[in-house]
Amino acid sequence: MELWFLGTSAGMPIAGRNVTSIALRMPQTRGTFWLFDCGEGTQHQLLRSPFRLSRLEKVFVTHLHGDHLFGLPGLLSSRASLGGSDPLEVYGPEGLREYTESALRITGTHLGYPLQIHEIGEGTVFEDHAFKVEAAQLDHRIDCFGYRVTELPHSGTLNTKLLAEIGVPPGPVYGTLKRGEDVKLDDGRLIRSADVIGDPVQGRVVAVLGDTKPCDNAVELAKDADMLVHEATFAQDLVEKAEEYGHSTAMQAAETARSAGARKLLITHFSSRYKPEDLAKLEAEARTVFTETEAAIELKPYEIARPTDGE
Repeated sequence: MELWFLGTSAGMPIAGRNVTSIALRMPQTRGTFWLFDCGEGTQHQLLRSPFRLSRLEKVFVTHLHGDHLFGLPGLLSSRASLGGSDPLEVYGPEGLREYTESALRITGTHLGYPLQIHEIGEGTVFEDHAFKVEAAQLDHRIDCFGYRVTELPHSGTLNTKLLAEIGVPPGPVYGTLKRGEDVKLDDGRLIRSADVIGDPVQGRVVAVLGDTKPCDNAVELAKDADMLVHEATFAQDLVEKAEEYGHSTAMQAAETARSAGARKLLITHFSSRYKPEDLAKLEAEARTVFTETEAAIELKPYEIARPTDGE
């Protein structure tokens, strides 16, 4: 799993930075990617990435400010033009359906795939056999959500070396054991799945927050997360302006990461007053509070490591 930032600028784009959108590359077994927000120009950024719109599975919108949303109708249209036929689900606050359907209707845009729009509240907004996504309200000027993506634990590795040692040849039996089912061999021996499969593999947790002032729900969403994405619109010398506009400073983002016990913090959503060369200052400020902080760079992959990786 990887995060790719397609835009890290707040409010409007500047030379070298697009407005907000983040792609989450799902595990290879799933073969898809998810988007968090879809600011204007997102599909242009995707052209510079390894992602194909036909493999886009879900879009999670944090709130309806234009720098997080204005790219959605065009992206939906392009996905159809590029042959995307699998269903696409879009999640976000109340008003998302009206905005999206109005834009498509007025422009005469016809999609060649099923589109489902979910206007969400707090709690679990999606869950399947492999992932759960939870949402909670943040503290911004309009309704705004943060999302917590949890990869569910899955079964451990099949001990093929042990199976070979006890005379079980590769074949369908391996698949049966991997599914957690015991197997009785032709010679009468019973091979218990629990004896030849390692401990369950712990899943990863990613928290992607929308625009927000410091708040309890931000900490709750990020609790023990392997990766936290948090806005850092201003440096600490503009903390009063951050409060006025419902945003956070880089240092406040770091305080949230520290309080939540997150493993790594990626800060984003930088005011247009900060040029690319200024981001080192924001990163340095955050690191005085939370050392595992990076200022996100667009179109750079950030691997989401498992809790046991490297330990």
